[in-house]
Amino acid sequence: MGNPKFALPSLESLLESKHEVKAIVSNPAKPMGRKRVLKHTDVGSYSLQNNIELIELDSFNNDTIYKKLLSLNVDIFVVVAFRILPEKYISIPKFGSINLHASLLPSYRGAAPIQWALMNGDKTTGVSVFQIEKKVDTGKIITQAKIDIDKNDNYEILSNKLSKVGAGALVEALNNLEEGEVDYNKQDKSLVTKAPKISKEMLRIQWDWPAAKINNWVRGLSPKPCMMAIFQNKRTKILKTLVLDDKVKKAPGKIKAAANSSLEIYTGRGLISILEIQQEGKKCLPIDQFLRGTRISDRDFFS
Repeated sequence: MGNPKFALPSLESLLESKHEVKAIVSNPAKPMGRKRVLKHTDVGSYSLQNNIELIELDSFNNDTIYKKLLSLNVDIFVVVAFRILPEKYISIPKFGSINLHASLLPSYRGAAPIQWALMNGDKTTGVSVFQIEKKVDTGKIITQAKIDIDKNDNYEILSNKLSKVGAGALVEALNNLEEGEVDYNKQDKSLVTKAPKISKEMLRIQWDWPAAKINNWVRGLSPKPCMMAIFQNKRTKILKTLVLDDKVKKAPGKIKAAANSSLEIYTGRGLISILEIQQEGKKCLPIDQFLRGTRISDRDFFS
């Protein structure tokens, strides 16, 4: 069971393993774009392209689909970036349901673990495969894998890394379950942290934050949905930055320098350089190309 691109390495690894994938469950196709063309999820498209039975689950109250899943008589449900399963679905398979989560649980329970690890400036993260229980992300851990976070990682890069690490961990978990070699680890409630869904309000850059924090939030939310600011009365996405100084203090949002290849902004503490930028209605550009087509005066400000 899965929806986005993140789930594809896990699906491919399962298909290449000794385990049999009986069917794939994904969200139904939705009309997308101006022409409202029906588009399947990444997992749904993969299923159709590889002639694997696809079950498009619109509602957990759909009795026909519920009975269909019962009739498959599977040993286990494998869930990767799908939806929160209700209790009656969790218990359908003989061995219950397992989930791949992109954090080292109990850290970062919730919808956006990869983003929050970057936004908080963490140096390491990982994946957890756990037994699904009624409360979200609370089940006993079957296996985990840890990786370092590189200073150049953004959400897209780290997501791709974790999807591949997670695929290996998932197959390892299934092998251990089949062989009866699992030491279930209960999550320590005292170590729980949350990774709530990203809201639109979070996307506004607060220039009075320290440069390091702004940089981490840019990394965590790039390339989508992106941190934003107002520049020359236009909504502007900031996709990549670099901390130049973490001590200097001047008016937050004030431009220090706009040379041929650099745009430096004062923050609440420190100086940050914008490396990739996208103004409303235009393409994302490296900063040197953006500056070639933009006239900047001493009175311009990022707000």
